[in-house]
Amino acid sequence: MNTIMFNQQAITPSKVICVGRNYAKHIQELNNKATGDMVIFIKPNSSISEALNSYHQEPLHYEGEIALLVEGDQFVGIGFGLDLTKRQLQSSLKEKQLPWERAKSFDGSAVFSEFVLIPEAARENLQGLSLALYIDEVLIQRGDVQDMLFPPDIVLADVLSSFSLNSGDIIMTGTPQGVGEIRKGAVFEGKIFWQEQLLVSSIWVAQ
Repeated sequence: MNTIMFNQQAITPSKVICVGRNYAKHIQELNNKATGDMVIFIKPNSSISEALNSYHQEPLHYEGEIALLVEGDQFVGIGFGLDLTKRQLQSSLKEKQLPWERAKSFDGSAVFSEFVLIPEAARENLQGLSLALYIDEVLIQRGDVQDMLFPPDIVLADVLSSFSLNSGDIIMTGTPQGVGEIRKGAVFEGKIFWQEQLLVSSIWVAQ
């Protein structure tokens, strides 16, 4: 079973629950339609990886996200997540009105920084959380909770209405605009902030 680090301890998530189409500008950049419904899909534990791969049967695309770790049906930890996507395959599956799992849930498709405790003040108001993704020291993606169509508390309530969450499970809250193809050798740096205070960051070199 694959693990992530939370508060300097190894944790084994049973699953990663992902929210799609949660930022209006990202919906526009992929020419998708905003339906007003929350899009949810699941990545299994086997999708979790420490390595950032640029290729898996086809070129991969990156999507930087705020990732929240659950314990006792509450958010307790936060980290930076990369949702890796087979965009060509996903487009083909969409055209055929088929599920996305083959394009989203393959081995190595969920890459995470370490997770840290959410500051006490932030637990009361997640609106101050934001992400930034740099590629080769250039800011490529930036987004915050205020930009989300479905904020974390709404996401959690919706997920719990359908799924049981085990302690250590992760919810990925969607990606802002700026997604693109991963180039081998590119240096990715993901950062999570609380009201401009850096909470956690991580660097990966694409393989």
